[in-house]
Order: sequence, then structure tokens, then C-alpha cells
Amino acid sequence: MDIVSEFVALHQRGLVEWEEVEMAYEAYFVALGGRRSPIFRSVRYGKFDLRGLTDDQIFQNMRFQRADLALLKECFQIPDEVTIPQRGYRVPGMTALCILLKRLSYPNRLCDLEAFFGMSSAAISSVAKEMTNHVISRKGYLLATLESHTWLNAEKLEYYAEAVARKGAPLNNCWAFIDGTARHICRPSVNQEMFYSGHKRYHCLKFQSTVTPDGLIISLLGPFDGRRHDAGIFRETGFINQLQRLCENAANQYVLYGDAAYPISDLLLKPFPQTSTEDHAIYFNRAMSAVRQAVEWGFGKVVRDWAFVDFHKNLKILKQDVSSMYKVACLLSNCHSCLYGSQVSDFFSINPPTLEQYLQHERR
Repeated sequence: MDIVSEFVALHQRGLVEWEEVEMAYEAYFVALGGRRSPIFRSVRYGKFDLRGLTDDQIFQNMRFQRADLALLKECFQIPDEVTIPQRGYRVPGMTALCILLKRLSYPNRLCDLEAFFGMSSAAISSVAKEMTNHVISRKGYLLATLESHTWLNAEKLEYYAEAVARKGAPLNNCWAFIDGTARHICRPSVNQEMFYSGHKRYHCLKFQSTVTPDGLIISLLGPFDGRRHDAGIFRETGFINQLQRLCENAANQYVLYGDAAYPISDLLLKPFPQTSTEDHAIYFNRAMSAVRQAVEWGFGKVVRDWAFVDFHKNLKILKQDVSSMYKVACLLSNCHSCLYGSQVSDFFSINPPTLEQYLQHERR
């Protein structure tokens, strides 16, 4: 292989064309009396090396700064070497993390990522899937229950409620906002009516999301069929029980605020009916609508930073775990907000927890 290595080195210096490298490679195997085998992507493109990228390239492709990638790897408990036994692939843990981040950051085709990582499409796909499962298994619980956030206590609820009230909300005890989000998917070949939303007029998966004033998606429950109504989803999740346990030791009665689809209760409020003509009702709805827009900003940040989960033509639920990919995107969006802030936290002028606090990680 010495002659092939020499041709690769010459190609990297711009002295020969790649076709000449392939000719040398083929001639080498013919001379040995063997069959020509495919050239590895790592030979053709070079192995992935984070040190070869500028800080701007890293942030553009991975959405995180260079110095924060090592912390993210540690917090997600990613091993130094990631192994996919079924395929026999072994890649460095940092490379595996970068594959996940790059895969979700933009709807690239797998073949377009071969040159970036020096790996085959099959290897990139397998590593991205393995990393998605890893993140969900390690940190997915942070989206499932409010109790999982050890820092979310009565003092924090008061801190959130004060931030909402400072922005002109007529409520002084509203600590977060709840809403449903419909994630557009490719039309499935079976059970199409289950996933079709008559309101959105497309096929989708639905999630129930709760966003706090510091920009974190504190809860994400789902997925549910696209035809389901937000009120029915709320009842099925039993989320009211989580709210009761969270607020039972608080000195004040704190509430969530949602849209008109949700049932009203001691822990959940919604707007007055649109038909109401009373001045106080109109004022209340208008003022709460101004602060409730934070929910949409939170959803927008997820699909802006992790655009792959917004490309519905490639979100095929019979071929991909679309739900897990969206949940990982939400977790990464929360991590991004912890490190760099967000439009929501800037609007309410409060800081989110640190990355270690959110991911419940103690530095070694």
C-alpha cells in the first residue's frame, strides 16, 4: 500500500488528480493478482479531525463552540470510543457526538456528509442512530417528568412568576406556558388518517410542551397521533398530577398558562372566550398573549438550530425514529440555551441553569 499512500499524499498536495490515485489503487491490486476493492472514505477524504476546523466552522456545523463540545460529551456520558456491534463500527466518542450534531443541524443527505467525516453513509447513519438512542437513554427523563429537575422548586417557581409579571402579565403566579406542537412528517403509507391533522391540514406527530421563562422546554410529552386534540392529550398524559406534586409545598398557588384548548383548573389557566366584550377580559387576553409568545419562540429555536427535524419530506416514521430525533433536538436546544441564552431568556431577562445543573452532572 506504500505506492497508494504516496499517491494520496501527492493528491493532498494538489500534485495529482484523484482519478490517478484510483488508477494506482487498482493497479496495485491487479499486480497482486487480487480483486479491486473499494477505497475507504477515510483514504479518499481523510479522517475527521476537529482540530482541522476553525472555531466558526465548528459553531456553524455543530451549533456549539469548540470549548463546550468536551463538556457536552462528558455531560451526556459519551464513552471515549463508541461501538456499533451489529455493524462492527468503532469511532471516537467526540466524532460520534459531532456526527449527531451535524446530522441534526441541517437536512443534509448522508452522502453529502461522507467527505466531512471521511466515513461511509451507512457508518454515519448507524452512528447517528446509536447516539440518538444513547442521549435518550441517558437524559430523556429530563423531558418526561418535572420531578427530574432537582433545581425546580418553590423558590424557582417564584423566580419564574416574578419574571413573567415584570413583562406586564396580569397574573403574578404564572411560572410557565403550555402548548401543543405538531411536527410535520412525510405522509405514511399506512394509517394515514391517524396522523392527519384536520386543523393543520398535514400529517404530523403531536407533542405537549411546557416552556419556562428562561427558554427551557421543561417538559415534552409524546408523541401522539396527529389527529388528537390538545385537551385530550393533556388528559391522557396525566400532567396535572405532576403539577400537583410540584406545587404542593409551595407557599403560593402557581399556575401554567395555555391556549383556549386546555381545560381550566387551579393549576392551569387559559384566555377568556373570544366572544367576551368586557374590558378586563380583553385586557387580560391581550396582555397574556404578549408574554405567551415565548412558547412559539421556544419551538422556533429547536427547528432553527436543528433544521433536520423540520424537513418533513425526510421524516418517515416507518423508517426513522422521528420522535426520538425531535426529543434529542429539544434536549440539545435546552443545552444550547443553558450555554448561550435564548430569545426567551433575553425577553424575560433571566438566566437559565448551567449546563451541569440542567443535565445533572457533577464535574470529575
